Amino acid sequence: MTSKHHIEHIGIIGGGQLGRMMALAARAMGYRITILDPTPHCPCAPLADRHIIAAFDDVTAARQLLEHCDIITYEFENVSVKVAQALEAKLPQGWRLLEITQHRIKEKNCIVQAHLPVAPYQTLENTQDWQHFAAQYDQNPHKVIIKTAQGGYDGKGQYLIENSPQLHTWLAHTMQPQQAYIAENFVDFEKELSVIICRNAQGETATFEVAENIHRHHILHQSIAPARIDAALRQKARHIAEVLATQVQLVGTLAIELFLVNGELWVNEMAPRPHNSGHYTIDACLTSQFEQHIRAICGLPLGSTELVSPCVMLNILGEDMPALQRPLIGKHKLHLYEKTEARAGRKMGHINILEKNTEHAIAQAEALHGSFKNHTINPVLYNSL
Repeated sequence: MTSKHHIEHIGIIGGGQLGRMMALAARAMGYRITILDPTPHCPCAPLADRHIIAAFDDVTAARQLLEHCDIITYEFENVSVKVAQALEAKLPQGWRLLEITQHRIKEKNCIVQAHLPVAPYQTLENTQDWQHFAAQYDQNPHKVIIKTAQGGYDGKGQYLIENSPQLHTWLAHTMQPQQAYIAENFVDFEKELSVIICRNAQGETATFEVAENIHRHHILHQSIAPARIDAALRQKARHIAEVLATQVQLVGTLAIELFLVNGELWVNEMAPRPHNSGHYTIDACLTSQFEQHIRAICGLPLGSTELVSPCVMLNILGEDMPALQRPLIGKHKLHLYEKTEARAGRKMGHINILEKNTEHAIAQAEALHGSFKNHTINPVLYNSL
C-alpha cells in the first residue's frame, strides 16, 4: 500500500453525486482527482483532473487508475469485483466488502455471523428452494418482500407479496430462474434509522449521529439528525456499527440501515461508502462523511463527528426541479449535483435545514417541500439553475 505521506492523487470509480462530494472534500484537502465513469458529463467530471470514460467493469481502463493515482476508492457498491481485485494494491477498502454488500444473501449471512438481529428471511437460489418456499407459504400466507440478490436500489428489484395468488402469479410471470432471490418477512417498523461509521487502516473509528429516515415511494425523502430516539437506542445503533466495522475489517465508510421494531434494532442493509442519509453531515457536523472517508482511505487521523446543529436533509428529485428557485431556499443550505437531465425520481440535489431544534427543522423542511409543489414555474429561473 502506498504510504499515506506520499498520497497526492486519488482515483474515484464512479462520477455520480457521491463521487462529486468525495471530490469536493478531497479538493479542499489539496488532493488531485481522476475519475472512471462511462458518462462524459457526469456530476464529478467538472472537478476531475482526468476523466477515464469507460464502463465500470472495464479492467483495462481501471488499470489506468493504478498508473495515475496513489490511492483508489469507489462511490457505490456495484463495482465489478474483478475490477476491484485488479486495483487491490491501491484500494484500501479491498474487494471483499464489495462482494458482500452487492449480494443480499452474502450480506445477510455476514450480519447473522456477527450475531446481530435481522428480519426473518429465506434464501431462494434454485428450483428446490422455490418449491419448498411456495409450499410453506401456501400453508401460512403473510406479507413478504422478495428481493433480487444482486442489483436494485430505491425500491427496484423488490416485490411485495401479500397472499398465495400473488405469489404464484409472480412466480409464473416475473421470477427469473437464473437469478437468486431473498424473501424477507415484511417488517412493520416504528422507525427506519441509519448510522455511518468510518475506520482507517490503523483501526481508528468514528461514528456519526444516528439519523432517522423517511421514504416516499421507496426513495429517501428526509433524514433527521439527531434521530428521535432515546440515548440507549442511540448507543445500541453505534455499537451495531462498531461490530459490523470490525466484522468486515472496514477501511473507509460503512452505512448501516436499521429498523426499530418493538423497541429493538434490526439490521436491514449495509452500504460500503458514504450514504444519502449522511448528507446532513456536510453542514451540521465538524467533519462531513465525505471528508472523513478521504481521511480514512488515506490513513489520516479521523476528524470529529460532533453534531453542531440539529438538521433535516431534504432530497430534491427531478420532479421538484421545475419549481426549484434559489430565492425559495432562504437561509438553508442548497447542494445541486449538476446532473444534465431531471427525471422523476432521480436525485438532483439536497437541502440541509439547520435549526435550533429538530421539530422546527422538520416543519421548515415540509414547508419548503410544499413550496416546490405550489410555486409558479418560471422557466427562465429554472434554466438558470
